[in-house]
Amino acid sequence: MRRREFIAGLGSAAAWPLPARTQRVERVRRVGALIARAESDPAGQAMTAAFRRGLERLGWIEGKNIHIEFRYPAGDPALYRVHASELVALAPDAILAGASPIVAALRPLTSTIPIVFVLTADPVAQGFVQSLARPGGNITGFAANDAPLMTKWLSLLKDVAPSVSRVGVIFNPDTTPYAGLLNSAIVSAAPSFGITATLAPVRDDAEIERAIAAYGAQPGGALVILPETFAAAHRNTIAAAAKNYRLPTIGMTELLPQAGGLMTYYIDTIEVHAQAATYVDRILKGDQPADIPVQNPTKFKFILNLKTAQALGLTIPPGVLAIVDEVIE
Repeated sequence: MRRREFIAGLGSAAAWPLPARTQRVERVRRVGALIARAESDPAGQAMTAAFRRGLERLGWIEGKNIHIEFRYPAGDPALYRVHASELVALAPDAILAGASPIVAALRPLTSTIPIVFVLTADPVAQGFVQSLARPGGNITGFAANDAPLMTKWLSLLKDVAPSVSRVGVIFNPDTTPYAGLLNSAIVSAAPSFGITATLAPVRDDAEIERAIAAYGAQPGGALVILPETFAAAHRNTIAAAAKNYRLPTIGMTELLPQAGGLMTYYIDTIEVHAQAATYVDRILKGDQPADIPVQNPTKFKFILNLKTAQALGLTIPPGVLAIVDEVIE
């Protein structure tokens, strides 16, 4: 080939477009999250942060490959339905449901969008899943409450306050669809501890104060606060009224002793939101909720407000102090 022709050939080759390099554009996944607390509540913020951190550890970074739509119904039954409808309309790849009432609001709206629940009592009895081992539908997650836990609460109450003979169970029937399951366990177990348990349904601060006043009118009273979003939102009212009527309390979550209630024995609500990220990760990578077993809690956190115990004139036995995970002084 002549030198002039060779140079001309190079020029035409340079002008010819090179094959475009294959660029892998990662699809941004969308996840909905209904957190059971208010957005301004420190507990709600901690749950949100734990869920985000859990996803980040698994490689899901907001603004890069995932977008999370958060909603905060804050214990308002009407907002459960509103927020559930909003998220389902967005057709996300998965939804985190932060409590039983949220699952109940989502379930009629979709049978296809995967739902991962946390803080949910007996999901089989509530009809959310077919079984723990094989949920069978579009819902799976992390269970929270069961009958043995209710028995443990009564046992701890009796250990800490041996004079307790009457227990009032505080709950909002509108935000606690599983109340019947837990209340039945409490009422059935109470006589074995020399306790009579009665139910105290409440729906606002005034009803909370009236119910607690009724149990404080005579000696031997105590309170069990069912773990639910309404109680969490009204924890300061509950703790203040219990303190005013000198009533020992147990139940709910870590929020109760932090607000001035006596104690709680419950799962770590922050950590379970981080665990939920592992199930969302599996779903985003192709696993089906129907095949992901529901996990029962295996680790519990016992928190005692020692300042409240002293105000109530209670002496905490060494055996109880030995199993406390966190003391508030």
